[in-house]
Amino acid sequence: MDARGLGSGPLGAVEPVTGGTQNVMVRFEREGRGYVLRRGPRHLRPRSNDVIRREFTILDALAKTDVPHARLIGACGDTSVLGGAVFYLMEPVAGFNAGVELPALHAGDVALRREMGFSIVDAQARLGAVDHVAVGLAELGRPDGFLERQVPRWLRELDSYAAFPEYPGPAIGAVDEVARWLDEHRPKSYMPGILHGDFHASNVMFSRAGADVVAVVDWEMCTIGDPLLDLGWLLATWQLPGSPAEFGGELARAGGLPTPSELVARYSEQSQRDVTAIRWYTVLACFKLGIILEGSYARALAGKAPMSVGEALHGTTLRLFERAQTLMSGE
Repeated sequence: MDARGLGSGPLGAVEPVTGGTQNVMVRFEREGRGYVLRRGPRHLRPRSNDVIRREFTILDALAKTDVPHARLIGACGDTSVLGGAVFYLMEPVAGFNAGVELPALHAGDVALRREMGFSIVDAQARLGAVDHVAVGLAELGRPDGFLERQVPRWLRELDSYAAFPEYPGPAIGAVDEVARWLDEHRPKSYMPGILHGDFHASNVMFSRAGADVVAVVDWEMCTIGDPLLDLGWLLATWQLPGSPAEFGGELARAGGLPTPSELVARYSEQSQRDVTAIRWYTVLACFKLGIILEGSYARALAGKAPMSVGEALHGTTLRLFERAQTLMSGE
């Protein structure tokens, strides 16, 4: 920080930033300016530094856009500074996560909560409109064949859980039936763009003064793919029965939110993308996210994650595959 002119003297008001991630985040001040440091978990995994590098590359690119995000202050790719971890500094966001809290203003105003739902879609549309090549993210992913790769990629992931001897195998619904439906109804083409990858109501921060999304957070799954999958992801997790804590939390419990069809209509108004196949993207989101969450259950059975968390996420996987089948039937 000294070398980059980021204040002088000691760090003050140091406190951890808690949330639904194993990455380390710390808020602090220096010479009256606030900072948030983000790095990989205390015990680094093989790809932890790659994930953090991806995040600060994306945040740097988003500075050229109108996508709400935490502004990047500086990044350090030198692993010798923090004991092997790369890290970055970003501006603190003046907002709140509706997954864990709902201020009195928002809790008491149904119309405001309804607008919060639409604000999430507006943020998605802004992200989907970004020219990823123009902002320097052309090498972030492999857009060619992105949709074709999804089903086999996640079936392989599900098969990989057999490596945990304690895992009895997937009992999560009609996996093969959903996979076949996805292959048979896959859109013929798509327009590549920035895909957040985990875009749900608990991965945004809202203004304390109104309904606006002031930052989209947790960019670790971001790639270049089909941005319509982000909309499908939101719809897959939108007021999902039995799992309000993971996707929406306090906002979902308070209610008064737009319907899925209203969210799609709003996206269509804000975007030039064709949403006629959004049912397919929502089924794909249920399929992909369900398999990802089942991995936590497999790890819990092997003693590598808390069983209470594993069982809760397994239940969410069941609800996701139920939603997929409901959508496939046209309901």
